[in-house]
Amino acid sequence: MKKIFIFVVLLISTVGFCQKKFNRLDAENFQKKINAEYADVKTSPLKEEDLRIFKSLEFYPINGAYFVNAKFVKSKNEKAFEMKTSTNRKPKYIKFGTVYFSIDGIALNLNVYQDVELSKTDAYKNHLFLPFSDLTCGKESYIGGRYIDLEIPKGNTIAIDFNQSYNPYCAYNHKYSCPIVPLENDLNIAVNAGVKKYH
Repeated sequence: MKKIFIFVVLLISTVGFCQKKFNRLDAENFQKKINAEYADVKTSPLKEEDLRIFKSLEFYPINGAYFVNAKFVKSKNEKAFEMKTSTNRKPKYIKFGTVYFSIDGIALNLNVYQDVELSKTDAYKNHLFLPFSDLTCGKESYIGGRYIDLEIPKGNTIAIDFNQSYNPYCAYNHKYSCPIVPLENDLNIAVNAGVKKYH
């Protein structure tokens, strides 16, 4: 009996039964939360004239095909580097790992990063930054790409919901300094999910 139990535990850890399932409600809550943030004068990145008439951001239809359980490979011996931004600011990031997944049968990978300074705070010590661009950029979505917020996974898989991708604040107001998506995170597919471009 003990041998059977050990085998089952090994099987679960090997095939990844702990993978998450797509939950439409999570994406809907994301949309509600970001709309509330942008409608609030205290938290909104919108210009004053845009805030006065703001009702909602525009989103792609929520689609479970853009939710993936990616393989996560943690980086080793990476050194901090200065990430380019839309201004002269150059915050230090470290490449924390790489995620491997597929969308529509196409094998893809992206690097995930950690802000060196923010990672020293309790609120962001487990935070990962996933910037990406794709074939919708400059058309239906913001030309500068989009971001996804993630948490450091406990195992070797990480759930990524592109329905929760959002624009950098620079898409709404030039007074902000936003990280520029690294070239290696440009996807050669159209990610029809998440927040669309503004205006």
